[in-house]
Amino acid sequence: MTSLRPLGNSDLDVFPLALGGNVFGWTADEAQSFAVLDAYAAAGGNFIDSADTYSSWVPGNEGGESETVIGKWLASRGNRDEIVVATKVGSHPQFKGLSAPNVKAAAEESLRRLGTDRIDLYYTHFDDPSVLVEEIVTALDDLVKEGKVRAVAASNISPERLQESLDFADREGLARYVALQPHYNLVSRDTYEGPLQQVASRAGLAAVPYYALAAGFLTGKYRPGTTVDSPRAAGAGQHLATERGQKVLAALDTVAEAHGAEVASVALAWLAARPTVAAPIASARTVEQLPALLAVADLTLTDEELSLLTVASA
Repeated sequence: MTSLRPLGNSDLDVFPLALGGNVFGWTADEAQSFAVLDAYAAAGGNFIDSADTYSSWVPGNEGGESETVIGKWLASRGNRDEIVVATKVGSHPQFKGLSAPNVKAAAEESLRRLGTDRIDLYYTHFDDPSVLVEEIVTALDDLVKEGKVRAVAASNISPERLQESLDFADREGLARYVALQPHYNLVSRDTYEGPLQQVASRAGLAAVPYYALAAGFLTGKYRPGTTVDSPRAAGAGQHLATERGQKVLAALDTVAEAHGAEVASVALAWLAARPTVAAPIASARTVEQLPALLAVADLTLTDEELSLLTVASA
């Protein structure tokens, strides 16, 4: 049984791969989503990441489709207490921003869609500089005091605003962020490493990186001369044109061959071994895509292999 990792200073323990819920209700219908969720849970997975806006970008969708699918799955499987449910506030078309009334109203809607009485980890999806951190932190603390949220976290926030939020929470004795969700992977390191990572490290925050596989590029399926049928192909394919992208692929191939592992597993294992990282986020549209992601839980790279990847991605 894969050992769970503590999520920062919270009382939450999570599987070393967070299952991304962005595809649920988008590229994966309810039946496909249930199959992926079942397979993830059967492998010991307990950490599901969603957001109230998933998948509002799809014509005909309103946002909240992912939470609704997850809620139906939790209800049908009767496993709510075994799953750490993370979702986010601030980007739903009807609940934009982080004003206190909006945060609280959006949380109620997320709870309704998830069919639960509490959200385990509640992120601010994108910082809202028009709102003082005092208002945001106090609103989140209110939700914690009411028992509607167990722990709070931030995503897409500057080092300065993150530090300001932590300082205010500490000063007033309010719920402080326990985790941070940054954009971070082998071909996008400067989106986290540096001042943001330093704040997280000093404060004991757990990093839960999104775009852990660079929209699919780090699965290794994007190669010169290949065509990939995916809504993300344009974004992922652009890394092929860069020297760093090619160096990273070559290094991933070398390490993957040494372990008899998938390229995606190695990319996630490097990320999972980075300072502050608790669990990378990756999504699977089909059950067949899941084993390469789950393998990160049991794949330990040598110091030499980690260094090879770190140098290639510099």
